[in-house]
Amino acid sequence: MLLTPFAIADVAARLQDEPDRLRVAVAPVSCAPLDFVRAAAPVFGSVRYMATPDGTAIAGAGVAWRTEAGGLRRFEALDDAWATHPPLPARARCFLGFSFSPEGVTSDEWAGFAASELVLPSATVIADARGSHLVVAVPPGADPGGVISVLRGLTTPPAPRVPGLGDHSVHSHPSGADWCAAIDEAIAAIQAGLLHKVVLARSVEVRTEMSIDPFEVVHHLGVHNPHCFVYGWQLGDAAFIGASPELLASVRGALVRSNPLAGSAQRGDGDEEDREVGRALMASAKDRKEHGLVVDDIAIRLRSLTDKLQVPDTPALRRIATVQHLSSDVQGTLTDGATLLRVVGALHPSPAVGGTPRAEALGFIDKLEAIDRGWYSGGVGWLAPSGDGDVALALRCALVSGSVARLYAGNGIVADSDPQTELVETRWKLRPVMNLLTAT
Repeated sequence: MLLTPFAIADVAARLQDEPDRLRVAVAPVSCAPLDFVRAAAPVFGSVRYMATPDGTAIAGAGVAWRTEAGGLRRFEALDDAWATHPPLPARARCFLGFSFSPEGVTSDEWAGFAASELVLPSATVIADARGSHLVVAVPPGADPGGVISVLRGLTTPPAPRVPGLGDHSVHSHPSGADWCAAIDEAIAAIQAGLLHKVVLARSVEVRTEMSIDPFEVVHHLGVHNPHCFVYGWQLGDAAFIGASPELLASVRGALVRSNPLAGSAQRGDGDEEDREVGRALMASAKDRKEHGLVVDDIAIRLRSLTDKLQVPDTPALRRIATVQHLSSDVQGTLTDGATLLRVVGALHPSPAVGGTPRAEALGFIDKLEAIDRGWYSGGVGWLAPSGDGDVALALRCALVSGSVARLYAGNGIVADSDPQTELVETRWKLRPVMNLLTAT
């Protein structure tokens, strides 16, 4: 069995008292969170997973408590609901997920994914510097016997398969030519002074001859992208998965961080070429301008929520598997009453995924984009009872259902962007997931 009888008996005993309130029990385990989510996915139907660059991994199955919200004040609504939630033990974790648009998703493939939601799973396995623990939560009036029985029946999953899903087909939405035409229109608007930057997205549909196991893909994304936020959010037959390099917001005590990435180049072929590409990126006026627009906007939005905000004068270079980015680490001290969810509400959508000025860029996206972004360029994260948590931008991702995966990527367009270069750059960003799905 996946979880030891001792751990299950321990939490079962702790869940017997006070049936009229939410009950939460914690026990140490040796189970890996990804093994737990792979074993639990077929049984629970809804599972969530996130691994962070510091080595923390959290896997949740089922729903003990959930709240959702849509509209321009959705994060404030979530924060209000979280503030009135009954106290939870320190090891409990909630998952946060949200769409790019405040109004939520519009297409059938994204059905079931809320505009934003905060979820306390029925069962969570957490592995971090404090060890590995199982957290089981039971709603008021519910019999804990049901979830305990399911946990007893979980077995260790087989080792993830080597990528390779047989024959496949790949289709772009919109076509490359149509997407480049949209970029031309965006450049004209920017040069006319209507906006400074806009992010335009495209999707690629991959159809395979075999069903795609989303959390096997998540496993391989984690292996190949150890410095990214690796995530999976499955609702029924659909799973949103990815490996994002970009931190939207993190809170530890009173410290808040945001790590915007804007301005990109491909990795070089060999160390010397890689260094040369990085030097060219650091020297690129176009990319430095794009990066500066994002950092300046984030700093403005954080100032009302922080004291002692520190904003780097120049970006650093950050290399991940297929792309190099200009990176700035913005840090500050939260003012009284400021929370992670309030910070997310202030920052999203940042110019890294929307544009600037915000209203004009979002209007341009509504006009030009031919896809429903869904949760792509929204966010995924976790939240602890202490208020600590991480929220990553949902990038380098795919929505998987059966044998079909829809991959998403976008680029920031500024006055001197080149459409063909931008198209090639999206291919680098698609590569982490595409390479796994199209391996032969």
